[in-house]
Amino acid sequence: MFKHSRLAVTAMIALAGLAHADIVVKLGQVSPMTGPIAYLGKDSEAGAKLAIEDANAKKIKIAGQTVKFELVSEDDAGDPKTGNVVAQKLVDAGVKGVIGHMNSGTTIPASKIYNAAGIPQISPSATNPKYTLQGFKTAFRVVANDIQQGGAIGNFTVQELKAKNVAIIDDRTAYGQGLADEVEKAIKAAGGKVAAREFGTDKTTDWMPILTSVKAKNVDAVIYAGMDATAAPMLQQLRRLGIKAPYIGGDGVCSQSMLDLAKDVINKEVYCTEAGLPRDKMPKGREFEKRFKTRFGMDVLLNSPYEYDATMAIIAAMQQADSFDPKVYLPKLATLKMVGVTGPIEFDAKGDLKGGAVSVKQFDGKNWSVLKVVR
Repeated sequence: MFKHSRLAVTAMIALAGLAHADIVVKLGQVSPMTGPIAYLGKDSEAGAKLAIEDANAKKIKIAGQTVKFELVSEDDAGDPKTGNVVAQKLVDAGVKGVIGHMNSGTTIPASKIYNAAGIPQISPSATNPKYTLQGFKTAFRVVANDIQQGGAIGNFTVQELKAKNVAIIDDRTAYGQGLADEVEKAIKAAGGKVAAREFGTDKTTDWMPILTSVKAKNVDAVIYAGMDATAAPMLQQLRRLGIKAPYIGGDGVCSQSMLDLAKDVINKEVYCTEAGLPRDKMPKGREFEKRFKTRFGMDVLLNSPYEYDATMAIIAAMQQADSFDPKVYLPKLATLKMVGVTGPIEFDAKGDLKGGAVSVKQFDGKNWSVLKVVR
């Protein structure tokens, strides 16, 4: 009888220990960690890592158990096929939410996989409108979309740069083509003319044939929808041909890397737009920059503050639902209201960020300087 009592007490102690043991909750993160824009992918990943570390330091309890969040990071190399492969890999690994992908071209096809599995996905940077127009209840983003950004570029080009005859070039990715389509609509709506609509690829570095054709059109401005790795060679070749027209890019161009790559030719006639507020206008932007630099030994490049907020939004929704089951916390995510590093986070019925901002910037001789913020 004594022996049975001792066994019962031992079992109770063991059960009590299990009840208070940490439970591991996996969150997926996908960005291009290899390829020409790997530095942006690593910047994004670092934002998620910092959020996970901050959350774990708080020893958050969900359903009565202390949760240890674990980041499962995957590299999609900016390639849609690879993106689908790693998306399925994350689903099979049992992640409870996904932060990513970075590019629209990988985010859109991967979203079908997450939706089929019922796993919430927040992109920190995919701006193509198609992402949230598919009707998936699992798809969200924490930046303005290309309808907003394309409108800002088009209106700025025609109304403020007074350009009436415009060339638009894109890299034929979902991001680049989608942004270029919206820019074209905005240029026409503002009373401008699209004299040339050309495209290359996200690997094009020889733009001379296209730019020679553009030069013959005597354009007032050249707009490029693509990433900095291809934008810089284009700008160099543009100036080599003697085209002095203003050069405007989207958020793929709004980077320190663009300044470094095009340093020999970049001047005050170069502009870009960025989905979101400048970091000094973000509620916690400066603080985030300092913490990020201390933790990783590198400067914030582009998407890491949004990656941080996307990660924290998923965790906040889990806390509100008191569950890490995607089916249970998804409704809380859809109605979430929080203030993150980048500003207020709240989603509309499609999963788009409400009141998304677009910053218009100009090269001031040293850095990108904010001219205006459009909402």
